[in-house]
Amino acid sequence: GEQDRATGAEENELEDTGQTDTYVENRPIEPQGKRFTKPTLLKWVIFLVFIAYILVSYYRGPILTSLGKYLVVQNPLKKADLIVCMMGKPVERGLAAADLYEKGMAQRIFVGREELPDGIEVLKRRGVHYPETRDLLIMMLQGLGVARSDCLVSDSFVGSTFEEVRVIRGIAQKEGYHSLIVVTSPPHTRRTWLTFKKVFEKDDMVIIMMPSQYTDFRPDNWWKKGKYVNEVIIEYQKLIYYTLKNFL
Repeated sequence: GEQDRATGAEENELEDTGQTDTYVENRPIEPQGKRFTKPTLLKWVIFLVFIAYILVSYYRGPILTSLGKYLVVQNPLKKADLIVCMMGKPVERGLAAADLYEKGMAQRIFVGREELPDGIEVLKRRGVHYPETRDLLIMMLQGLGVARSDCLVSDSFVGSTFEEVRVIRGIAQKEGYHSLIVVTSPPHTRRTWLTFKKVFEKDDMVIIMMPSQYTDFRPDNWWKKGKYVNEVIIEYQKLIYYTLKNFL
């Protein structure tokens, strides 16, 4: 009898163990709580770029117009000792300079001399005449009614706005000039004006900036034409460069 009772107890233990194991195996798995991780730097960058894109898309017109307007400097026009026709775009700048001359705003026009292109000596040796930009501008001014004797020229070659303004300062000091009307393309006026202020900072000189009207550049739609997009980008690049070089 005792043996039967022991056997029954063992069977009950086995049954209990089986039930327990079955319960453990069949117990539903409780979902674990979600782990919240901090936003990575990349996610923040993507988010900020997205926000910037939205803002630029919405305010693109006003922003681009402001960028265009900043580059254009124009002062009230009055008579001066000399009209300066900045080199670079002789047609649009020469037309504006000739208009000012015809109106009697100054009696002379300064014409700078650009650096000659590579290969010019080869052309000369081969007997080919290559007209300089200065000569073409003077010829155009004469055709517009400017006397050749009223074209003030310099034999110094210049390759930048800063170099050109330094040459102009030397001529102004030599001639005793105290006021200048500076004619250039609209997007070039800001950098030109800042350069004149820097070069003439120790002189008693009145600088009157006059952007040429003979151009299709407009501050409120410049981004619609590829050539003006390039001009604006280059001007801002040069403004940064001139600032770093302490030219402004």
